[in-house]
Amino acid sequence: MHAESRAQFPPFGWTPLFLAVGGSWLLYYWTQICRRPRLVSSGPLRQFLESHCPVVMENFCPTFWCHGGRLQTIVRVMLTSKPHISYRNEVIGTDDDGQISLDWIDNDESTHFPDSASRPTIILLPGLTGNSQQSYILYLVSQARSDGYRCVVFNNRGFGGEKLLTHRTFCASNTEDLSRVVSHVHSCLPAAPLVAVGVSMGGMLLLNYLAATGDGSQLCAALVFSTLWNVFVSTSSLEQPLNYRLFNRSLVITLRDTVNKFRDIIGKVLDVDYILQSRSIREFDERYTSVVFGYSSCDEYYRNASPHNKLQKIKTPVLCLNAADDPFSPSEALPMDEASSHPYVALLVPAHGGHIGFLEGLFPHHQRYMNRVFSQFVGAALLQQEELRNITGKGLKN
Repeated sequence: MHAESRAQFPPFGWTPLFLAVGGSWLLYYWTQICRRPRLVSSGPLRQFLESHCPVVMENFCPTFWCHGGRLQTIVRVMLTSKPHISYRNEVIGTDDDGQISLDWIDNDESTHFPDSASRPTIILLPGLTGNSQQSYILYLVSQARSDGYRCVVFNNRGFGGEKLLTHRTFCASNTEDLSRVVSHVHSCLPAAPLVAVGVSMGGMLLLNYLAATGDGSQLCAALVFSTLWNVFVSTSSLEQPLNYRLFNRSLVITLRDTVNKFRDIIGKVLDVDYILQSRSIREFDERYTSVVFGYSSCDEYYRNASPHNKLQKIKTPVLCLNAADDPFSPSEALPMDEASSHPYVALLVPAHGGHIGFLEGLFPHHQRYMNRVFSQFVGAALLQQEELRNITGKGLKN
């Protein structure tokens, strides 16, 4: 009798449950995760971007199994491959007897811009502790080369393989080295339009340069990825327990290692052992960065380094890509109101993407989304210069 009952009521199968859960997740993913990024800009600049940069109108569909901000940030480092790039290195001096390492891709085989003298040049600024060998830089260089441009990567002092000649490395608020690089590239290639691209802290430095130079900028356009807009908000986020363990601690270890590597020169001015006891980026900035660059406190340095209150000084067209779930730069730090009426600044804000993540596809080995934004915006700025001039009142400069 018991056996007969079991025959009448077959056991419940797991397949329907899996299908139901999977179907619900896919429905949620396509309706709630794959969304069009928010584009915040003034009317004319917004129309320009929508006309010439289709990527701003497309849904961004992050890798479904790692769409969250922290996962996007971590998986990018773990899975993204590195294209092979062979640079030509140049070291230039600075007014304080330091030196800067520049890595060039001349792209003399360019068919889009065969004239070397007028070939557009892209200046790339890596993030904190980064250099020309970071995967995100290598992919941007590879894309720029495919588009026919020349590239030069500005390595911060101490991070490009060159010897540190002074106790000073870099900080996000001091634009002297970037000004030196821009002037040098412009003097070498006076007929070539210049566009700059900054990533993370490189974006902060670039925005601060644009604000400091105003109408005097030698750049025709700029693009920043995952920049930190308000350092106080970013510091608070990175000091949360989980973010500290995932990001803050590893970054400060790299910073400490750099100081220790050059302790002979840094130790002539500062207490290296005290700096090496830093347990967070803020402690490192308190003991090293703010001191070296003459600030009375770390808070003063952070106020001066934050680009969010300098937008009104920027007079160069710039597109800023920031994910709303970036653990380094939370959405509340983004200057939405200021950008909404700014004639030169536009924010592109996907709901997901993390910090320099923006991973797409089932196996996200490549940096496709950032490359599309780069290729379309830079191409529009260079090829639609008359329209851009009419919109912003500022055309390309040689």
